[in-house]
Formats: sequence, structure tokens, C-alpha cells
Amino acid sequence: MTINRRTFIRNATTASAAATLVATSYHVAEGAASSKIKIGQLGTKHAHAGGKMGTVKKFSELYDVVGVVERDDVRWRAMADSPTYRGVKRMSEEELLNVPGLQVVAVETEVRKLLDTAEKCVAAGMHIHLDKPAGESLPRFKKILDDATRQGKVVQMGYMYRYNPAFQLAFRAAREGWLGHVFEVHTVMSKKVGADSRRRLAEYAGGSMFELGCHVIDAVVTVLGKPTKVTAFNRKTFPDQDSLLDNCLAVFDYPQATATVRSSVIEHDGGRRRQFVVCGDRGSVDIKPLEPPQVTMALDSARGDYQSGAREIPLKPLGGRYDGDFLDLAKIIRGEKSSDFTPKHDIAVQEAILLASGLPTT
Repeated sequence: MTINRRTFIRNATTASAAATLVATSYHVAEGAASSKIKIGQLGTKHAHAGGKMGTVKKFSELYDVVGVVERDDVRWRAMADSPTYRGVKRMSEEELLNVPGLQVVAVETEVRKLLDTAEKCVAAGMHIHLDKPAGESLPRFKKILDDATRQGKVVQMGYMYRYNPAFQLAFRAAREGWLGHVFEVHTVMSKKVGADSRRRLAEYAGGSMFELGCHVIDAVVTVLGKPTKVTAFNRKTFPDQDSLLDNCLAVFDYPQATATVRSSVIEHDGGRRRQFVVCGDRGSVDIKPLEPPQVTMALDSARGDYQSGAREIPLKPLGGRYDGDFLDLAKIIRGEKSSDFTPKHDIAVQEAILLASGLPTT
């Protein structure tokens, strides 16, 4: 598969904030650009919930945090006075969704409740930041996207590498043809978890690939588009202990390329070995580790500002993990840009995640 700019955009891709991309998504305009965007958070039990709240509080010139919904009293008592949630008003779901002028809700519940919550928020006319993965029902997710699009609202998915500068470089290199014919993507997304986390993860039939591998599957689809076939090889290392699929591999088939995605939750110091590699017949991009990112790019000839040969590329500071998500979301809501991630892309990603997790898509 030769990845050039037109193909990359057609495959429903993302771009770096600095890169020029012909937008293929819908465009949202909401009031004066100078006014703060009213945002609330529904749920705090998602693994990324605290990071998202901390990010929107940090960008106080852009966002007005109106409140948070957490139904679990024990949970709230444990976190109400934490630096992240201190001073944030706790309210009911009904109260939040009826705050005058509320524009966007960050959906940060447990994974099993994400789609239920997203449906309510979209029905209330909200933009949403929906954390990952987008549940286990592809038809329900499609309906949520359809309903949001019909209202001119954005559903921003919470895959955490979309705005990572190393990934942005890899996406640009593939999109602009620097790597030539892209024939291979290889990625690893692993860590080691304890007994409590294993019990929680075992609730999901897709195991590590579903909960953790989804982040890099989003990036694979960004580079190569929707796969023609996905084959899952998912294993239980300790079947006498629990039902968790803790060692997962998926192979993505394309007409002229393949991709491999590995995800486990049994690898000691797995974060250090997380990686994302894009290989073409004229160059490659190798990101390892993913955070803080280090990237080596090899080119057969000079491209853009980059010389031929293999070298480590200096990157702009990462900032906060979720900074790019919420800076971009503010621009979309204010009508300053279109979303770089189309519903078509997000559906292709979710379908690939379910297939890679050994789950049904109907």
C-alpha cells in the first residue's frame, strides 16, 4: 500500500496541530471565541478521569468547569479534597445536564457505562469527550455518532496518542509520502498490573487488547486505514486464577501491508518497551518508548526539514498527556477548525478494536 497524502486523508486520519490537513470532518460553530466553554465531567472511575479533570482546570482561560457527577459516595469522599477535584462542585446527572450554557461533557465512567452515559449527553445536546474504548456494541456507538453529527456536535474519542508529538511526526511522514510504500506497522502496548486490576479487567471479554491496545489500534488505523481482516491471538496466562486475556496479539491485513498489535498486562516494566513502528520502502519511523516519546527516523533522502539517514529526532515538549485533546476540542467547539477525526475513522477504529479483542461487531 502506497501511503500518500490523498490516501491518508481518505482513510479518515489525524494531523498534527502544526501540519496542514484538508479537513474531512464536520465543522462546529458555537458562539463567540472569547467566551469560556462550560464543561462538566460525568463519572470519575475511568482510569484517565483525574487526568482529564486536571487538564481542563489547567486551561482555565478556555474552560469553565461547572461540576462533576459521581454517584458513589465512598468514591467521592476519597477524592473530594484531592488536588484534582478540590473546589469542583459535585452534582447529580440531571443537574449537570441542565446547567445553563453547558456545552461539553467529559464522559469518564467505568468502561461498561460509557455508551449509556454518552447517549444521555448527546440526547441533551452536548459535545462530548468520550474516553476509551467506546464500549462493546458497535451499533450503539454508530448511533451515538449519528445522533451527534445530526445535531452538529462533536464526539472526541480519548485515545491518548493522537496529539503525542512523536505520533504526529509518524503520521506526517506516512501522509506526505516520506516513507514511500508503507508495508508494515508494528506496535506494542503493555504493562504489568496487580490482582485488583486483573479482577477489574477480567470483566471485559476483550482483555488487555480491548482496554489497553485500543490506544495504538487508533494509530494503526490512522496510518493504514480500515483493515480488510483482523485475526486475534489472545491468551490467558493464568486460567486457573481468572478469565483475563492478559497476553494479546492481533494481525491486521491490508492488500499491500500488514500490522501487528501486541498488548499484555503481565510484562514487567512494560511501559519502557511500548513502541510504534511504521516501515516503508523509503524510510521508517520508530517510536520507543511512547511516553516520554523518543523517535528515530530513517530516510533514504531528505524530506521536509529532515536529512537522509537514521537519526533521533528532537521533539517539542510533550506537555500534559491530554493537553492536545482539550486545546483542539476548544477550537472545534468555537468553530475555529474542523475535527481531524471523522466519525468514519472512529467507527473503523472501534470495529478493529472489537475484532482484535475477539468480540462481535454486530
